[in-house]
Amino acid sequence: MSIVAPERTTLVGAAGDIETLVELPDPALYSQPRAVAVCCHPHPLFGGAMINKVIHTVARSFVASGAVAIRFNFRGVGASAGVHDAGRGELDDLIRVAEWARARWPATPLWLGGFSFGAWMVLRAHAILTPQLLVTVAPPVGRWSFDDIPKPRCPWLVVQGSNDELVDAEVVRRYAHTLDPAVDYVEIEAADHFFHGRLHAVSDAVSRVANSPHRARYE
Repeated sequence: MSIVAPERTTLVGAAGDIETLVELPDPALYSQPRAVAVCCHPHPLFGGAMINKVIHTVARSFVASGAVAIRFNFRGVGASAGVHDAGRGELDDLIRVAEWARARWPATPLWLGGFSFGAWMVLRAHAILTPQLLVTVAPPVGRWSFDDIPKPRCPWLVVQGSNDELVDAEVVRRYAHTLDPAVDYVEIEAADHFFHGRLHAVSDAVSRVANSPHRARYE
């Protein structure tokens, strides 16, 4: 297996620089990437950053499945310019990164992944960006409004820890089970919000949907 060094780059966004990390799949296995996956970190005001271990796990699972994975810091985090904007400017940041990714890898399916606050961001962006796959880990249903978010029509994975101390698993479970079309809901037993000791289960779930033969129907 070839190891491709991550590429650190800076994009120009509405608030200034956006610090970005690009990871490429093994060229010995994939002559062309199967998709480009933009991955969003948890809440910037509570230590969220692109190095968060959960979104890192999501990104690495995408890479192992043949996708380019792009992580970035929302405004005001790390080397990204600006200040936190309660989700408004952060949505602009996500759209800017996705547009850049589509320009660099044209005609390549777009996947979106997010953890906690990042899950809320990708759900808010999906109607604009029309991805071919959504992965949301611990989507903060009940903490922020999901009322005005159109239900995704693409394949969609929700991963939730049963012992999440920040996002109520029962609320997420009810939300997921009322969706039409049906969402792929995975609840990881005894996992807390950050999936301590259970990241392998997150990786397994993401890898399963990323490698699903049903991907071909949407790509």
